[in-house]
Amino acid sequence: MSHRSACRGTATMGVVALALGIASQPAIADELQELQRQIEALESKVRALESRQEVRERPAANAVTAGATKGSFKLPGSDTSVTVGGYVKLDAVFGNPSAGVGSTADLFLQPNAIPVGPGAGDNERNQVKFGARESRLFLKTSTPTSRGDLATYVEGDFYGADGNESVSNSSGPRLRHAYGSLGHLLAGQTWTNFMYAPALPETLDFGGPVGQIFDRQAQVRWTQAFDATGSLSGGQWSVALENPESVVTLPTGATFRADDDHVPDLTGQVLFSTSRGIFAVAGVLRQIRADSAAPGVVDQAVGSAVSVSAVIPVVGKDDFRFVGSAGNGIGRYSNGFFPDGVVQADGSLHLPNGCGTRPIVTTGSMACGRTWCCRVRGRAIPRGRRERRTRPRSRSTPT
Repeated sequence: MSHRSACRGTATMGVVALALGIASQPAIADELQELQRQIEALESKVRALESRQEVRERPAANAVTAGATKGSFKLPGSDTSVTVGGYVKLDAVFGNPSAGVGSTADLFLQPNAIPVGPGAGDNERNQVKFGARESRLFLKTSTPTSRGDLATYVEGDFYGADGNESVSNSSGPRLRHAYGSLGHLLAGQTWTNFMYAPALPETLDFGGPVGQIFDRQAQVRWTQAFDATGSLSGGQWSVALENPESVVTLPTGATFRADDDHVPDLTGQVLFSTSRGIFAVAGVLRQIRADSAAPGVVDQAVGSAVSVSAVIPVVGKDDFRFVGSAGNGIGRYSNGFFPDGVVQADGSLHLPNGCGTRPIVTTGSMACGRTWCCRVRGRAIPRGRRERRTRPRSRSTPT
């Protein structure tokens, strides 16, 4: 009797538990459905937030964005990076004697404007001059293409047309550089390929040292790099056709520009990068021509010159730089100091050596740079130029 009662009790408890389990299944299902709904709501909110973030990060079609190079920006709707820059500079110059009334040589060194001879004493003494004409602006762009970056560069200062110093001190802008490059090819106006610009010493004076090779002119240039070999860590060679211009001295001593050149100047340069520094060897081959009825001269000659430059690190940030050049075709490439040729009394044109065998125009400059602190540097710059003219040979007919 007791055993049957126990069995009935156990069965009753099982039925009750089964009934409770069956009754709880709808509650669990409801909880799962609620949890699923909450998850879907959270996912919807996350997608909405991500969509808003993408909209915020996506630039507008007409927005200006950062460019590919430091300090540049991209034009709206294009891949062209644009950089605008320059500087403002005030020159305060004391000159004794001055270079003459209204002369830019009172603001920077121009060797051919240094007062010499009997009339040198007529110029003003102890002159003080202020000017801001060296202030500079530039604009450069870079656009990626399938053939490499298409780059352009335009730069100018204010050593153009002179203004008066009475009221406004207006000075006209002047073009310094304007060129474009794509891959190995460059076309436009920039430094001549006959000079290595990094070898120019740093000077506060805008004119720079006397013995430098210095010229900017229109040209078409091809530049090709070469790989490292032996002690060389690499380098490049370049060749260019450049704007010709002949400046000759007349028998009276006056300067004459015939402006009748027929052949572009041919320049070449090889740049070597080594563990001891950077060395550059350059050359120029040019036709020097004068053709004019007044003064009466119709003649031409071929001139050439070579130049060797270097920038050699010494200790820390200190360096040693030099430029040495020689040839009978240097002429105006020496910062316009020398004439390209001399017109004789018979109307024939002779280059400075007169005999065509040995170069007698030589120029050179050296610079030892010392860094005193992070932004202060000093330089010692010995420099010089020399021209020796020999007696010209007699020629029966002009060439």
